[in-house]
Amino acid sequence: MADPAEETVAAPPPTPAAPAESASDPPLRSPADAASPEKVSPSAPASAPETRSRGFRLLGEDTSVHKALGGGKTADVLLWKDKKTSAVVIGGATVIWILFEVLDYHLLTLISHVLIGVLAILFLWSKATTFIKKSPPDIPLVQIPEDLVVNVSRALRNDINRALHLFREIAMGHDLKKFLGVIVGLWILSGVGSCCDFLTLIYIAVLMLHTVPILYDKYQDKVDHFAGRAHTEARKQYEVLDAKVLSKIPRGPAKPKKQN
Repeated sequence: MADPAEETVAAPPPTPAAPAESASDPPLRSPADAASPEKVSPSAPASAPETRSRGFRLLGEDTSVHKALGGGKTADVLLWKDKKTSAVVIGGATVIWILFEVLDYHLLTLISHVLIGVLAILFLWSKATTFIKKSPPDIPLVQIPEDLVVNVSRALRNDINRALHLFREIAMGHDLKKFLGVIVGLWILSGVGSCCDFLTLIYIAVLMLHTVPILYDKYQDKVDHFAGRAHTEARKQYEVLDAKVLSKIPRGPAKPKKQN
């Protein structure tokens, strides 16, 4: 008969392991926590796309300063993206203004002196090469291409025709706003012309073309804000003027409709 102490006791069955909590499963909460309103986090509202009106824009909603200036090389120079060329233009305009306005140089005298100096230097250089037995200077043949002249003449013709068409529309009384705008612009131009001569006016225009666009590009939001307020106030004043005075002025003949 076997000893009861030597009988092997059967091992208890292994306890099943608890399933691992995945990172995506939410943590378990007690009924008390679920009932308490302080611990219930409100759901975050869905983020709506931000739609904000940009308001009044001088150049339009989707027009940049670079695009408004025509793009390309000219816009790069006016916006100082090509700093070397911009500095050369400003420096050349300043030198010309100093020569004619400060030193009282005349255009014909300046051209004659420049040609005298250039021709004298090239002539003496060509003669000197024969004595020192060196090759004469290679002076390139400069010619004005025909395509350049045609393109410039076409551009001038289009601008002149557009200006003549505008003056005709104003003279026939078709657009009162354009009439008032042109009259005010010409009046300002006459006042500026009485203060300075034509060359000084061109020099000021060159300086403004190289400063105003880059300043507007830098402070566009602020400028557009004040311009929008000024535009709104001008429209109010124009509506008052139109209701009291301009509505009583007889209009010109209507524009003839274009036949297709």
